[in-house]
Amino acid sequence: MPNHAIITGAGSGVGQATALALVKKGWVVSIIGRRADALKDTIAKAGADGQKLDAYALDVADASGVAKTVATAIAKRGGVQVLVNAAGTNIPKRSLEVLSNDDWRAVLDANLNGTYYMVNAVLPAMRTQKTGTIVNIVSDAGLRANPKAGPSYVASKFAVSGLTQAINCEEQKNGIRATAIYPGDINTPLLDKRPVPPPMEARKSMLQADDVAACALLAIELPYNAVVEELLLRPRATG
Repeated sequence: MPNHAIITGAGSGVGQATALALVKKGWVVSIIGRRADALKDTIAKAGADGQKLDAYALDVADASGVAKTVATAIAKRGGVQVLVNAAGTNIPKRSLEVLSNDDWRAVLDANLNGTYYMVNAVLPAMRTQKTGTIVNIVSDAGLRANPKAGPSYVASKFAVSGLTQAINCEEQKNGIRATAIYPGDINTPLLDKRPVPPPMEARKSMLQADDVAACALLAIELPYNAVVEELLLRPRATG
């Protein structure tokens, strides 16, 4: 039976790039995203490998929906070897001066609570298997705050960093390892939610989704007696 991965945020960006990279390597992948049409685009981009992708339209902030979807995916594929949490969001009105309580909660629901719900849903199967790799796509804003990110995003990403450490503290005895990847600016649709989205020329010099996906594969394919607990990723300096 092929290895099975579950990936959130798989309708675009890093989640999509990671899903496409894994199916090329023979994995079957359950792809999760809020928009069914975006997941169909991921399947189309996989070409002949699209048959290895199972799409589930889901908002990861829905705890009961996550539990049901993950249970369905695991039952269909007979287990789960990898979880990649790539879903995330931000809001245009993000500075402390303009941040609303509703926007604060929305960002934490997507970035932190959704990540926790996914982790909590896969852990029982991984414990039974005595094996599992969890990759959390965080942000360099989860290491040090910056004014571009906004406090709700920063707080959510610092918390995901702590969650990743907690997984390693508690679950390594069960054969489960976790990696936090801290990318700098990535050229993904999330940039369009900035108060002033960067121009296309600036995006060309940023990290691309495939760069971050390659780091996720490094964490996944590392010999199983080792774990990359933290990986800070920057674009290569040019000029």
